[in-house]
Amino acid sequence: MTPLRIPYPELKTLRDWIRWSASQFAQHEIFFGHGTDNALDEAIELVLATLRLSHAMPETWLDARVTTEEAEILGQRLHQRIEQRLPLPYVTGRAFFAGLEFEVNQDVLIPRSPIAEWIERRFEPWVGRASLGAILDLCCGSGCIGIACAHAFPEALVDLADISPAALEVARRNIERHHLDDRVRALQSDVFKGLDGERYGLIVSNPPYVSTAEMANLPEEYQAEPVLGLEAGEDGMDVVRQILAEAPDYLTSDGILVVEVGASADFLVARFPDVPFLWLDFEHGGDGVFLLGADQLVEFHDVFVED
Repeated sequence: MTPLRIPYPELKTLRDWIRWSASQFAQHEIFFGHGTDNALDEAIELVLATLRLSHAMPETWLDARVTTEEAEILGQRLHQRIEQRLPLPYVTGRAFFAGLEFEVNQDVLIPRSPIAEWIERRFEPWVGRASLGAILDLCCGSGCIGIACAHAFPEALVDLADISPAALEVARRNIERHHLDDRVRALQSDVFKGLDGERYGLIVSNPPYVSTAEMANLPEEYQAEPVLGLEAGEDGMDVVRQILAEAPDYLTSDGILVVEVGASADFLVARFPDVPFLWLDFEHGGDGVFLLGADQLVEFHDVFVED
């Protein structure tokens, strides 16, 4: 890779930095997919996040001058993004999910699940307007799914569960950021093993589901994320199978389970061809998310356990 040479004296305004950064992203063929899908949006987020500016700022501010100190930080972050191939949210320390801002670092996956769309829709008609006592965000990482659920269901108590102590520290800071300490808690748990006695009306999970072969071929940006949050055995289904087998013991009788399995959906269907997975549709892009009711999980419990 050609070393990145930043022409500091020529980059004077926000507009200059955005334009030049976008050109460099395109030239160096970085991989997108952690909040943006193109060079221009990536450059805008890099500059605005670094300068602590809102995307809703007046357009005239694009012509404001960047200070020498700010330029140095922008330059450092460009090196991280282009030469180290760090995903942008790790560079800036922030990511957005369901319209909310979250702290992220390399201890957690970067929020990008399409489940956000269904959280904003309150999983209607399966949950609807009924009061929901408790929600579980299983394999929570940053806690973005559970915290978004807490905003969507202000009457509910929410548990964030993860096996990683480092991830739970990030989740706890995000709970504090959103002032939800009274309704949301972070618990260490190896899948369900730390949640004995709990019952939830809604369990939502974005667990590890990347196969061993797929993991080896991921772009460099994805390799920067924690393997613990991505890889799950030869077919990517190790954790998902455990969730399916054990979920009935943690759901209320009318509860629902929502799980993202992404591109591993075909492996899941092939493994359990008789299970009536309901695959959710998305208006804003995304796939590989299924829904099952507690009664269905009980019906096929032996299938999941014997697998």
